[in-house]
Amino acid sequence: MTPNIALRFVDDRAYVTLDRPDKHNGLTIEMLRDLITTAHTLADHKEVRAVILSGNGPSFSSGLDIAGTSRDPLAVIRGFIPLPWRGTNTFQEACWAWRRLSVPVIAAIHGHCYGGGLQIALAADVRFASPDAEFSVMEAKYGLVPDMTGAATLSRLIGVDKALLLTMTADIVDAAYAERIGLVTEVTADPVAAAEKLADRIAIRSPHAVAGAKQLFDRSWHASARRTFAVERATQLPLILRQAISRSR
Repeated sequence: MTPNIALRFVDDRAYVTLDRPDKHNGLTIEMLRDLITTAHTLADHKEVRAVILSGNGPSFSSGLDIAGTSRDPLAVIRGFIPLPWRGTNTFQEACWAWRRLSVPVIAAIHGHCYGGGLQIALAADVRFASPDAEFSVMEAKYGLVPDMTGAATLSRLIGVDKALLLTMTADIVDAAYAERIGLVTEVTADPVAAAEKLADRIAIRSPHAVAGAKQLFDRSWHASARRTFAVERATQLPLILRQAISRSR
């Protein structure tokens, strides 16, 4: 795909790999743009039933490459400008673009998963982590706050109190703790293999139902009960009609 993002297809799966191993997959502005392009490209591949997101080398991602990005402050400023039709800037869309996909995105995490790297992983639908994985909302170390959609995903997954705790301390936590608080879905010796097995299980289900499930929970999160019920109805009715038409043929 690009020098720093590898994309390959195997059967009905797409493998997206952060590929800057010598820098622990430290994120540059160029990598963020490439992540966005990759996600948007995958939206057009209707044969893909799942995306497996991982990192090459010793880590998933050590977060933003501060030294690299500071050399081009104008690119950082431009990256902060949101596009009105999507409501996200470059930093945010590099994460949220994976939420926009209709297929499940499964993160396979090992080594360091810090800062922006963690926010990318949190934008996946499911996260498998190796026992050696380490996690940190590291922005406070640099006097910053998470700004790549982490404020939304963190509080959704682990609750506001734990999200604040991790954000204010910038503590590094191990995989066992991350699993216990819900930061990751499961700790496993081989995260990629676990992701592949899950992708196989999901692939036997209706792609329309899978897409509908993802849309349902994304749209109803933090909504009122009344709004949630409306989203349920709007998501379910087309699926019922599709099933009825299929059976009548």
